[in-house]
Amino acid sequence: MSVENRAKKPWLPPRWFIRLAWSVHRGLYRVFRGRVGLWRPRAGGWGTLRLTATGRRTGQQRSVIIGYVEDGPNLVSLAMNGWGEGEPAWWLNLQTHPDATVDLVDGQRLVRGHAATGDERLRLWARWREIDTNLDAYAALRSSETAVVVLEPRPGASDTLQGS
Repeated sequence: MSVENRAKKPWLPPRWFIRLAWSVHRGLYRVFRGRVGLWRPRAGGWGTLRLTATGRRTGQQRSVIIGYVEDGPNLVSLAMNGWGEGEPAWWLNLQTHPDATVDLVDGQRLVRGHAATGDERLRLWARWREIDTNLDAYAALRSSETAVVVLEPRPGASDTLQGS
C-alpha cells in the first residue's frame, strides 16, 4: 500500500492544552462581559455561542462556549468533547434538561436541544464536513458516534430576548 493510500490519523493537541484553551476562552468572555469570545458563523465557517443548561445532577445552571452553524432558525453543534472519549457534560445536561438559553453576539435565545437523527443528521453532518474536511477522521478517534445537536427555538418563546 502506498503512502498516499494510507489513512492519516489526524493530529490533536494534548487534552490538557484543549482544556486550557477553552478555559482561557471562557475567562476572556467573563472578563470582557460578553463583548469578546462570541462570533457569528463566517462564510463557510462556524461561530461560537454560550450555552447555559441545567445540570443533570446539581440542578444548577452550567455554561459552556461551543461552536455552531446556523440551519434556518436552528443552531447546530457537535457533541465532540474535544474529540476525546465520552460525551461532553453540556450534552449530557441537555439530554436530561433539553430547555436551555444561548447567548449570541446579537442577544439571547431560549432553545430546546435534541440529537439529529436519520436524514437530518446526515444533512447536518455533511454541512459540518464542508467546514472541516477532516471531520470524519476526527470522529473516528472516538469509539461512539458523535451527536449532532440541534438547538431549536423553544415553542412560544420570542426569537431574541430583550435586555441581554
